[in-house]
Amino acid sequence: MKNTGGQKQVFWFTIINYLGVAIGVISTIFIYPKDKEFLGIFRYINAIAGLLFPVMIFGAGQALINFYPTVNKSNQSKLFKYGIVTIFIISTVLFLGILIVDAFFVIENYKYVFYAFPIGVSLAFIELFKRQGTNLNKLSIPTLFEKIIPKIALPAVFILLLSGFFEVEEGLNALVVSYLFLVGCLSIYIFKHYKVNLDFSFKSLFSQISKKEYYRYSFYGFLGSFGSFFAFRLDTLMIPEFLSFEANGTYSIGVVLASMIAIPATGVFSIYAPLISKYIKNQDIDMLGKKYVENAKLLFFVGAILYGAVVLGIDSFFKLLPTYDKLVGTIPIIFILGANVLFNMATGFSSEIISYSKYYRTNIILVLVLVVLNIGLNLYFLILTDYGIIGVAWASLIAMTIFNLFKVFYIYSKFKILPFDKGYFYLFLITLFVGAAFYGIPEIHNNIVNLLVKSGFYTLVMVYIVFKLKLVYSLNYWINKVFKF
Repeated sequence: MKNTGGQKQVFWFTIINYLGVAIGVISTIFIYPKDKEFLGIFRYINAIAGLLFPVMIFGAGQALINFYPTVNKSNQSKLFKYGIVTIFIISTVLFLGILIVDAFFVIENYKYVFYAFPIGVSLAFIELFKRQGTNLNKLSIPTLFEKIIPKIALPAVFILLLSGFFEVEEGLNALVVSYLFLVGCLSIYIFKHYKVNLDFSFKSLFSQISKKEYYRYSFYGFLGSFGSFFAFRLDTLMIPEFLSFEANGTYSIGVVLASMIAIPATGVFSIYAPLISKYIKNQDIDMLGKKYVENAKLLFFVGAILYGAVVLGIDSFFKLLPTYDKLVGTIPIIFILGANVLFNMATGFSSEIISYSKYYRTNIILVLVLVVLNIGLNLYFLILTDYGIIGVAWASLIAMTIFNLFKVFYIYSKFKILPFDKGYFYLFLITLFVGAAFYGIPEIHNNIVNLLVKSGFYTLVMVYIVFKLKLVYSLNYWINKVFKF
C-alpha cells in the first residue's frame, strides 16, 4: 500500500466505519437488549431485503468495477446509467411478483416482505452508488452516509418504541423512510461529482464491450451475491423459523459486536477492488501477489488485536454495564463469530482476485459449496442438537473456514501466489505468544483495571513488537507519519 491517496481513503473509510460501529455498539449494549423481539423482527426484514437486492441489481455493481477501466469516458457514464436502469426495471418486475404471491397465497410472516422491498431497492442503489464512488476515489462521504444514517435511525426508532410513541408498524415504516433518505443523500453526492446526462442509448457502450460478456459477468456476479446471502446471512432467516424473533435478536447482538473486527477489511476490500481489477487486466501478477500478502498481513494484524482485546476483556466490560444479564449470553457467540471474522480477514482479498479474473465463475462454485455447507450445518445444529443460536454460530465458523481455505488453494493453483510469507508466519507466532501470555494473567477483581491490563496492554505490546520488527507496512507508515508530524 505505497500510495498516499489509497492510504488516506483506507484511513477515513476505517474511521467512518468505526464511528458507525461505535454508535451501533452503544445502541447494542444499552438499547437493543430492552426489546430483543423488535430487533429480531427488523433483522428478519433486513435479511429478506438482503435476499431481494442482489436480484434487483443483478451484478451491475460488480460489472461497473470490472468494465470501468476498459471503456472510454463517455461509456463509463453509460455503464453507470445502465446499472441504474437495471435496478429500476428488475425492481418493478419483482414488485409485481410479490403482489401476485400475496394475492393467491397465505404465508406466515409474508407481511414483512412489504417492509423489506423498499429497503432492498435502497440497498441496490446504495451498492451501485458506492461502486461508482470507488471508481471516482470518493468513498469517504458515501461511507459516512451508509454507516451513520442507519446506525442513528434504528436506536432512535427503538427509543420512540420503548417510550410508547411508536407502535411496531410505525417503527418499521420509519426505518424504511431512513433507507430512502440515505439513497437520496447518496444520489445527491454522486451526481454532484459525476455529471450524468439523460441520454439512455447504450449502443456505443455495447459496441465497445460485448453485451454477451457484460450479461455473463453480471449473471455470475448476481449468482455470487445471491449465493452469498445463503452462505453468510441465512441464519437471520432460519432462527425465527426454528426458534423465535427474540432468539434472532440475541444472535444479532452477538453479530453486531463481533462485526466490528471486520471494519478494516471492508475498507481495504472496497478501496483495492479497482486496483485488483487493474492488476489482473494488465497481467501484473507480481504486484498483485505483493498486495495480496501486504494486505493480508495488515488485516490479520488489525483483526488479531481487536479479537484478542475482545476475548481478554469482554466479560469485564459487560460487567460494567447495567445490561450485563441480557448481554452475557452473547459472549460465546461473539467469540465464535469473532474467530470467523478473523480467519476471513487473515486470507486477504481472495474473493476479489477470483471475481475480477477470468476465473470469476469459480466464485459461484465456491459459494454454492458454502451454501450447501451452511444450510446443512444450520439444519443439523437447529434440528438435531440443543445448541440453539450457539450452534448456528458454530455452523458459520466451520463453513467459512472451509470456504476460505478453498479460495486460497484455488488462487495458488491458478496464479501461484499466496497471502502468506515469512513475515506473516512471524506475525502469527507473535500473536499466539502475546495472546497466551495475557490470557494467563490472573483475573483482577476490579473490572476496569482488569480490562485495562489485559485488553489495553495486550494491544500496546502487539503494536510495539510488530512496529519494531516492521512486519506490517501500514502500521509503520502511519506511526512514522504521526511522529514526523
